[in-house]
Amino acid sequence: MAHVNLTLFDLPKTNEEVNKIDPMDLPIHDWYRFVLSFPPHLVREYIKKFGLNDQSLVLDPFCGTGTTIVECKKNGIPTIGIEALPMPYFASMVKTDWEIDPENLRHHAKRVEERAITNLQENGIQDEPGVAKSYDHNGLRVIPQESQRLLLKNSISPLPLHKTLVLLDAIRSDNETKFRSHELLALAKALVNTIGNLRFGPEVGLGTIKRDAPVIKPWLTNVETMARDLAKVSHPLKTHVEIYQGDSRDVHLLLQSKKIDGVFTSPPYPNEKDYTRTTRLETVLLGFIRNLSELRSLKKNLIRSNTRGVYKEDKDDKWVSEYTEIQRIATQIEKRRIEQGKTSGFERLYHRVTTLYFGGMAQHLASLRSILRPGAILGYVVGDQASYLRVMIRTGQLIAQIADSLGYKVESIDLFRTRLATATGEQLREEVVVLRWPG
Repeated sequence: MAHVNLTLFDLPKTNEEVNKIDPMDLPIHDWYRFVLSFPPHLVREYIKKFGLNDQSLVLDPFCGTGTTIVECKKNGIPTIGIEALPMPYFASMVKTDWEIDPENLRHHAKRVEERAITNLQENGIQDEPGVAKSYDHNGLRVIPQESQRLLLKNSISPLPLHKTLVLLDAIRSDNETKFRSHELLALAKALVNTIGNLRFGPEVGLGTIKRDAPVIKPWLTNVETMARDLAKVSHPLKTHVEIYQGDSRDVHLLLQSKKIDGVFTSPPYPNEKDYTRTTRLETVLLGFIRNLSELRSLKKNLIRSNTRGVYKEDKDDKWVSEYTEIQRIATQIEKRRIEQGKTSGFERLYHRVTTLYFGGMAQHLASLRSILRPGAILGYVVGDQASYLRVMIRTGQLIAQIADSLGYKVESIDLFRTRLATATGEQLREEVVVLRWPG
């Protein structure tokens, strides 16, 4: 493999500063974000470093909630996003739709608010906690049992759930549909931040179990933020954006006729973080998945980065069967599992998910080649991991090796930040692997 520079890119010095979103970047980006999203300033700095402009076409093949594509649109750069999961895909679609009149959005949301409040009051329920009249607890709305089974128990309490379902009905029953997506995204953010009982640290879990929580008020606050932001973004309104829901391992099938000048993205890391759990509450309540079968189908379109998404028929590991370092790491993980007497079903899959992950990334990088212009430059934000029985996985270095073997030129591996591994006490690197496609 070509020599790799391990350099510190010109970013703020502390980990807290380097990953902190600047208040000036909050408009649009903050409509709905993954907890661990990388900051917009990182995209901006690499766009400049890569020399991308309004004549370029930028791709984010793991676009999540749209940090790269929103930042590109803000800077007038045409962009394409690919995302497999429905909730972040939906968020990216909404966050790049700026052709909504902000004042009309405000007026429409007020109509929805009035309809929802009237419905609640007819059943003796107020939006503000603690001021409800007597109401029939047995009359509260619920979601179907098969949908309930998808949620972490107590993700949302019965009364806030009822109010959320009433608000959803009010949004969806209105005949004027052009504001619906923005209003639904505003509700998704409120579910995560205010209405539900979840906490993120970084995996999703339960926080304080609230008997009641306001629903309509925080939703309306989020709509107002959207309207305020939309009033400020008229300049790059017509910048071209396309977003596809699909599997990034087959990017050439999704984008057959495109020619990409630059890529900036952050794929999943090989650890036990299940990205479908991170957005599960809003995904289920907004109706994007309804049962276990639909969830399983979604997971099959993902890079295999955790053991909850591994299936018997998976074959991505064949892509890295001859990569000695990846095979060494997988063997070490399995050897340590046996030595420590770990026998759970998940632990037995640790070594396999490691090879499946890197195999999936190899398949993605191979698929990408046919749509890259000669000289295209790519940045992949990835992180070291030690989740599997404390065996260190240097993700960035391994992806660079795979890319090199597929014909890419490895320009550099830039240190983004470090973080402490709780299991080992070691400093884990988060890096930007910079590649160039010679053509």
